[in-house]
Amino acid sequence: MTGAQPAPGAAPVLVLGGTTEGRRLAAALAAEPGLRPITSLAGRVAAPGAVAGDVRVGGFGGADELARWLVAHGIRAVVDATHPFAATISRHAAAACAVAGVPLVALRRPGWTAGPGDRWTWAADLPDAARRLPRLGRRALLAIGRQEARAFAGVTGTWCLIRAIDPPTGPLPPRHELLLARGPFALADERRLLRRRAIDVVVTKDAGGDATRAKLDAARELAVPVLIVRRPAAPDGPGITTVGSVDAAVAAVRALAP
Repeated sequence: MTGAQPAPGAAPVLVLGGTTEGRRLAAALAAEPGLRPITSLAGRVAAPGAVAGDVRVGGFGGADELARWLVAHGIRAVVDATHPFAATISRHAAAACAVAGVPLVALRRPGWTAGPGDRWTWAADLPDAARRLPRLGRRALLAIGRQEARAFAGVTGTWCLIRAIDPPTGPLPPRHELLLARGPFALADERRLLRRRAIDVVVTKDAGGDATRAKLDAARELAVPVLIVRRPAAPDGPGITTVGSVDAAVAAVRALAP
């Protein structure tokens, strides 16, 4: 547990985090006198960085166990601030909140939109991206996260520079190099990387936001095509309030967990 002691009677709010927005949200909620954020991290990154308020690490064991945890800890609201591609925990959160009768705020950063000069190809999912990749380039930057790199294990015609925070596990493309680095990355650095490694295609997921957009801007400047994996469908329905910013999420929590 970290952070200052909350005021007596502060409403506990579970933040499903692991993102830049999750950290910012935890800090904003911790500054609210009537709220006590508890950030849940999956534990997939070795050094996730400091988070305001209380922190728990590890999964819940499915939607049913999460629902029981919410009730046992008197959670007044849940904010799903996970990565747009963390589809499993988002589904579990929606199901658990429905069972436990806890309001759910879904913080969804807007996706990316192509502009003039962008050469983007959209893939339905990671396997589809792996099938398309050899037709788009011979030297690829895989900026998709360490767990997803295994989807490209069967790609033999393209050399892959796999960039991740921690080393990936499982099978990898036979022709690859691993680059361990933590973003955000500046535009000048991304431009330099693409040039020095002779990258002729960038592969990424539609994460959205500004923190990781520099690689897209560099690719546009250098006329490098980009292969982008579409987001999985996000849960929606009664009891779910969807917002697009940290400020809107804080306002929603204030209204739902006074």
